[in-house]
Amino acid sequence: MAKYRLVILRHGEGAWNKENRFCSWVDQKLSSNGIKEARNCGKHLKALGFEFDLVFTSVLSRSIQTAWIILEEMGQEWVPIQSSWRLNERHYGALIGLNRAEMALNHGEEQVKLWRRSYDVTPPPITESHPYYEEIYNDRRYKCCDVSQDNLPKAESLKDVLDRLLPYWNEKIVPELKSGKMILISAHGNSSRALLKHVEGISDEDIINVTLPTGVPILLELDENLHPLGPHQFLGDQEAIQAAIKKVEDQGKVKSSEK
Repeated sequence: MAKYRLVILRHGEGAWNKENRFCSWVDQKLSSNGIKEARNCGKHLKALGFEFDLVFTSVLSRSIQTAWIILEEMGQEWVPIQSSWRLNERHYGALIGLNRAEMALNHGEEQVKLWRRSYDVTPPPITESHPYYEEIYNDRRYKCCDVSQDNLPKAESLKDVLDRLLPYWNEKIVPELKSGKMILISAHGNSSRALLKHVEGISDEDIINVTLPTGVPILLELDENLHPLGPHQFLGDQEAIQAAIKKVEDQGKVKSSEK
């Protein structure tokens, strides 16, 4: 029997997810479909009997909005939420704002897959001439981080995401888990992948094949040492979830009409 249970999810679909663009640290609200995904997620978690004591999110709106909607659907709006930049999506550097399918056409599908899914490949860094540089680095939410704005990343590999996430996991989330609280983490595709890699011991080579769809809750059941009792479980209609995973994987491929 599990000593601890933890639910992680990638936020509902955002506007740039729909447009197949690298969103990263650009702040985007949920699309109408993303709102629907979050509502369905909340309804499903309620039906399964989950009662959360604490929620962790990134400081990006799509992560926070997803958590709000889920808690509303569950009738648990009162549950405290803690937000940290350390749960933010991976910083995609100079790739921010670009269309994934167009990138695959120009650079090849394998290169885009490496940029999106590999463990230690870092994309080119964002520079001050980038159209979204000022929007990101002048954002007030990053003036109250536990690092100076000068030390915020300009591009990240998944390894970098894990490196900045682990202190928050160890110092903030783990103590709450061990105190017996039922925790929901509403994060992003890559911060969730990084956490799964750490908790489940997924190899550097195998993490490239781990894909998370938007708005689908993932259950981790852990022993007293926070070791998994089995592989993570996607909660919901398994056929629909596999279709959603394929849709995410296909985002980095050349459109069939352009081949």
